Amino acid sequence: MDALYTAVATATHGREGRAVTNDGRIDLALAMPVELGGNGQGTNPEQLFAAGYAACFGSALGLVGRQAKADVSEAAVTAEVGIGKQGEGFGLKVTLRVELPDTLDEATGRKLVEAAHQVCPYSNATRGNIEVNLVIE
Repeated sequence: MDALYTAVATATHGREGRAVTNDGRIDLALAMPVELGGNGQGTNPEQLFAAGYAACFGSALGLVGRQAKADVSEAAVTAEVGIGKQGEGFGLKVTLRVELPDTLDEATGRKLVEAAHQVCPYSNATRGNIEVNLVIE
């Protein structure tokens, strides 16, 4: 694959440090969530992954919607990224909640969401690696 764009970010001090992109658009404190024993006074990697996946999946849905001549411009995608023990380490799981416009029938909506799941780079990166559940609302 030839990259059309490459994002660059540097994190220091792991989950209790700082994350900064090379262009300075993201510069934020990182902190463990309270649920994992941290103080919760910063953003955590799971939140960043959730935001990226939700945005990317929404764009993929827009692409397949345009190709199918279906208006999904009012769709919203919420990504829930969970972290937990997996063997000796940790693993992730994702639930993508896709709220589709009322103007779409259920069958068409499901086909578009499933097509977006095949197109989305985040879906392609996670496929076969972590559990991803699609929920249409």
